[in-house]
Amino acid sequence: MPEGLEVSTEETARALADGSAQIVDVREPYEREAGYVEGTEHIELQQLAGAAQSLDPERPVIFYCRSGVRSLMAAQAFRRGGFDAYSMAGGLVDWAAEGRPIAPAGGRVADH
Repeated sequence: MPEGLEVSTEETARALADGSAQIVDVREPYEREAGYVEGTEHIELQQLAGAAQSLDPERPVIFYCRSGVRSLMAAQAFRRGGFDAYSMAGGLVDWAAEGRPIAPAGGRVADH
C-alpha cells in the first residue's frame, strides 16, 4: 500500500477485487441505503471507535465516505491506533463519476 493516507478509487477497486484490504463505508445509514460499493462493510463514523475490534488489525483497511473528508478522519484515527489505514480519495462521488458500479441496482450517491 502507498505511504500516504489516501488511496485512489482504482487502488480501492483492486483491493476489493483481490481481498487485500478491508473496505469500510463510514457514511450515515441513509447514505448507505441510497447506494454503496458492493462487498464493503458499513460502520458509521460515530460508531467506528467502538467497532474497531470487528476489524482485522493485520490487514489494511480503506475507509470511504461521500467525498473523502470523513474517511480521512477515520484513517488518521485508525493509523494512531496502529492500523494500516487509508482513505479513498474523492469518496463515492469520484467512484460514481468514473462509472464504477454502485449497489443496489439503480444505486446513487446520496445528497447531503
